[in-house]
Amino acid sequence: MKHIALIGSTGSIGRQALNVVRRYPELFQVDAVVAFSSSSLLEEQINEFHPKRAVIVSEEAAKDVREIPSDVKFSVGREEALSVCELPMVDTVLVAATGFAGLSYSLKAIESGRSLALANKETLVCGGELVMPLAEKNGIDLTPIDSEHSALWQCLHFNTHGDFRKLIITASGGPFYHADEDTLKKVTAKDALRHPTWTMGPKITVDSATLLNKGFEVIEAKWLYHTDLSKIEAVVHPESIIHSMVEFEDGAVLAQMSYPTMELPIQMSLTYPKRYPCDVRPLDLVKQGALHFLPLERKKFPCYDLALRSLECGDNYPCALNGAGEEAVRAFLNGRIGFTEIASVLEEVLSKTKQQKVTDYATLAETDQLSRKQAKEIICRF
Repeated sequence: MKHIALIGSTGSIGRQALNVVRRYPELFQVDAVVAFSSSSLLEEQINEFHPKRAVIVSEEAAKDVREIPSDVKFSVGREEALSVCELPMVDTVLVAATGFAGLSYSLKAIESGRSLALANKETLVCGGELVMPLAEKNGIDLTPIDSEHSALWQCLHFNTHGDFRKLIITASGGPFYHADEDTLKKVTAKDALRHPTWTMGPKITVDSATLLNKGFEVIEAKWLYHTDLSKIEAVVHPESIIHSMVEFEDGAVLAQMSYPTMELPIQMSLTYPKRYPCDVRPLDLVKQGALHFLPLERKKFPCYDLALRSLECGDNYPCALNGAGEEAVRAFLNGRIGFTEIASVLEEVLSKTKQQKVTDYATLAETDQLSRKQAKEIICRF
């Protein structure tokens, strides 16, 4: 049985991870849950799963938590949340927290010698230079949950050091792939949150609409599969049936396919190399019909281009881009800036970023804070 600490239990990935636990209670025990502020849902999860530890990060939200079973130790705050990564009974930490905050949980899990099931993009986007060497040094089993990276991992036979000629990451293209500039200027938050094939949290849904998310996945691939940009390609695949592909030296290409679902990669990260039945309808290729592929051009998608530019610059630039992106998307969702202005904010923050070698977490935290401050100042001018 796997003993899990679930970070971000009330978010989209966290809730689906608990579906996997419900499906196979004989395989998984949730020993700790952490939420940021969703007090009522956290309370429901505590009462259903009876973890040994439960933490809510927000002190304000903690005031709304009422009924905690006597066998569950409940606590509040950031340090308490981090401490669940090193609980003696936990062997796997599933990091489903969103944003830069997820990096600290991933580092704590690795430092504590726990296996890491990773759904948090920022862990590798911002901290890949720290995370991967530390994971290898400590012999940590790091399994990807992101659907595209799970697909690559499966095609590589669960070997992140596997040989390949090229990694081909697919993108749905989001709701605005064919939109012209005038249309994009009028996009509302409601428009951007209507993703054509996936149901996700608001931040990643907007990032999928701008294609910033796809740029982040390229950065993740660089670290996770020990490669460089020249061996990674992204293509638009509107049907979201092929989740990614690997081209090998002999010209063969392997693809992982299914209808869009996050439960399959979540379950795979916890059960590999074994496969168990999952709540995914069988893929009917005849009924599905044609699959299409379109170019993902850097010039056409400024946020995607900025992500690749940050990777080319290296060091703390991806971290700066991420911090700016979190603030810009928040401002867009709150109606403070337009959809096309997200890229403008990111570009200006990158131009102001001072290059620093990533030697420790403190360097990244400083970059993150400064990029957010700069983004907020830029947003105030719109």
